[in-house]
Amino acid sequence: MMMLRSSPASPFGRKVLIAAALAGLAGRIQTVAADTSDPADTIRQQNPLGKIPALILADGTVYFDSRVIVEYLDHLAGGDVLIPTESEARFRALTLAALADGIADAALLLVYEERLRDAAKRDPKWVALQDEKIQRGLQAFEKTLPAGRRDIAHIGLACALGYLDLRFKGTWRGDHPHLTQWLEAFAAEVPAFEATRA
Repeated sequence: MMMLRSSPASPFGRKVLIAAALAGLAGRIQTVAADTSDPADTIRQQNPLGKIPALILADGTVYFDSRVIVEYLDHLAGGDVLIPTESEARFRALTLAALADGIADAALLLVYEERLRDAAKRDPKWVALQDEKIQRGLQAFEKTLPAGRRDIAHIGLACALGYLDLRFKGTWRGDHPHLTQWLEAFAAEVPAFEATRA
C-alpha cells in the first residue's frame, strides 16, 4: 500500500487522487493528512521542502511534486493512461497541465498572503501580479479547452478550477462560460472529482 501525504484542500493532492482513480490505482493508496505548518510533522523528513503531496512507497521511497507522482502513477498503470506517449499529444498535455498548475500556484499564493501576512504588510502589486496570472490562465483555457480523453491536463485544470471555487467562491465562473460547462462535464464524467471535494 502506498501512502499519500496531503491535505483535503490541496489542489495538487486532489490531482493525485483523481489521477489514481482514472488509472485504476485508487485502492492502492492510503491518504494520510499532513500539516505543512507543523515543524513536528514528518512531511519535512519525507519531503525536505515540507510540501505536499508526497507519495511514499512500501519500500520507503518518496516521490514528491504532483507532476512526478502522476508520472509514476501513469507508469504503474502501464503508460499512456494519464500522460499520452505520442510526442505531440504528450507535450501539449504537459504544457496545458503546467498552465493549470500555474493557476493553482498563484491562487495558493494569494491564500497564503491573506493567511500569513499582516494586512498592513501585504503588497498590492504582488497580489495583483498573482491575480493577473490566474486571469490570463483562465482566459487561455476559455479559448482552448483540453479535449479528447481525460489526461493530466484535464485533471490539473479541474483541480485548479475546484480550488478557485473553494477559496474564491467561484467568482471566475461569470466570465468563463466555456470553462464552467467544461468543469460540469468533467465532474459528471469523473466521479473522483466530487469524491475528493474538500
